[in-house]
Amino acid sequence: MAEADARPFLAFDTATAVGGVAVGRGRTVLAAVVLDEATRHAENLLPAIDAALARAGCGAGDIAGVVVGSGPGSFTGVRIAAATAKGLVHAWRVPLHAWPSLAMTAAGAAETGTRAVALYDARRGDVFAASYRREERGLVTLLPPVAAPIDTVLDRIDPAGALFAGDGARMHEARIRARGGRVATAVDAGPAALLWLAVAEPDAGRIAAPAAWEPEYVRASGAQRIHGP
Repeated sequence: MAEADARPFLAFDTATAVGGVAVGRGRTVLAAVVLDEATRHAENLLPAIDAALARAGCGAGDIAGVVVGSGPGSFTGVRIAAATAKGLVHAWRVPLHAWPSLAMTAAGAAETGTRAVALYDARRGDVFAASYRREERGLVTLLPPVAAPIDTVLDRIDPAGALFAGDGARMHEARIRARGGRVATAVDAGPAALLWLAVAEPDAGRIAAPAAWEPEYVRASGAQRIHGP
C-alpha cells in the first residue's frame, strides 16, 4: 500500500516536562502538538489529541493504531500516557504500540549509523538512561533503560563519539564532553520519532494484550537499576 493510502497513526508521550502528540501516515507527520507544562499533562493530553487529529483532518475512525512512549520519566506523566493509550485502543479497537520514551529521544536525535544515548533527569542524583544504535530499519538496543548516577552510566557505556540527547544530557553536558561524548543541539523530534519507530519496526513495539500492559517506570516498578560497571 502506498504511503498516501495508508491509514494514519496517533503517537504521544508525556514522560518528561515537554510532552507531545503527533499524527502521521507512514513517515510523514500530518500534525503535531507540543505539551510544555508537565504539571498539566493530565488535563491537556486529550485536548491536544483532539487538536492534532483535527489539524490532520482525521477522525477516530481513521486511526490505524496508537503509539505511546512507555517511559521511564515522570511517574505521573508515564501513567497518564499509558492510561490514555489503553483507553483509546479499547474504544477505537485498534492496536497499541509502545516504545521506551528514551528510544523516542534517541531516534529523534540520531542519524543512521549513530550511537545515541538518551538521558532524562531522574532526580535523587540519578538519570534515566538508555543507549541505542540507529539503523535504517530501526534501533539496536545497547543499554536498556536504567536509573543510575551519571558517572555510573558513563562508566557502563563508551561515551567517546556517542551522541547524547535529552534534558539529562544538557544537565550533565560538561561531564559528557570531558569523556569524549557529543550533546545534541537539535530540537527533540518528540512523538514524531515514535511514528518512525512504528513504521521501521512494526512488530517490535506491538503490545499483544493492551489491557494487561504496564509501562516502563524503571525505578518505581523496581525494574532494572545499575550501581556500577
